[in-house]
Amino acid sequence: MQLSLTGKHALIGGSTQGIGLAIAQELALLGATCTLISRNESSLQKAVTTLNTDQQQQHDYLVADYSNYEEVKEVVAAYVAKNNIHILINNSGGPAAGPITEATPEAFFSAFQQHLICNQLITQLVIPGMKTDNYGRIVNVISTSVKIPLKGLGVSNTIRGAVASWAKTMSNELAPFGITVNNILPGATATARLETIVNNKSAKTGHAKDAVEQEMIDEIPMKRFGQPGEIGAVAAFLTTPAAAYLTGVSIPVDGGRTGSL
Repeated sequence: MQLSLTGKHALIGGSTQGIGLAIAQELALLGATCTLISRNESSLQKAVTTLNTDQQQQHDYLVADYSNYEEVKEVVAAYVAKNNIHILINNSGGPAAGPITEATPEAFFSAFQQHLICNQLITQLVIPGMKTDNYGRIVNVISTSVKIPLKGLGVSNTIRGAVASWAKTMSNELAPFGITVNNILPGATATARLETIVNNKSAKTGHAKDAVEQEMIDEIPMKRFGQPGEIGAVAAFLTTPAAAYLTGVSIPVDGGRTGSL
């Protein structure tokens, strides 16, 4: 099985912590040169030092805030003018929790721009380089809410579904060029976002954090939360030569929790 990414250049969004950083670490282990992108430069500097360099990769980073899509477009455009990207990981922090009946229009606009619009702009920028080098892998980190909406995540459920449909459409248009587009759907994963969700639910219900966590774990057939590296490993596989004939799919990585095929 051909899993080597030596000579390939990856751009990874939201990659200073959690799932984004775990994906970057897995890609580096396979030989890819990684460019991290996030809004916090000090966190980016620290994250880059955790990436494997056994293939003499020169990892770097870009500073841009996904809440400002014009900034993201400007920063990435300047970078791809000098560097071809072969692998794109579209990833960004999820929208705030809350019922959809209480969501403001501003919350939808913000989430739509942060996720779908940034994905679109960055993808458009990297496609020419992928075509030139005859190698392209685009992986979008979304959520299992693409399959079944999650309680208390009204805005997130809505936007995630839009991103999944966008990705499927993009996959069909790029398939003739050998460029694949796939989605990873993480379940409950031990990240800062999960901790925030647990804390919010604990505060709202008055239940202890341990009890809230246990209630969530009880819904997972594997009876545990996932680890970021487990999500990263599946995402990394989708970027390899071995995954050349796999495109347009959404893959839950959730310990079996999602109750649909």
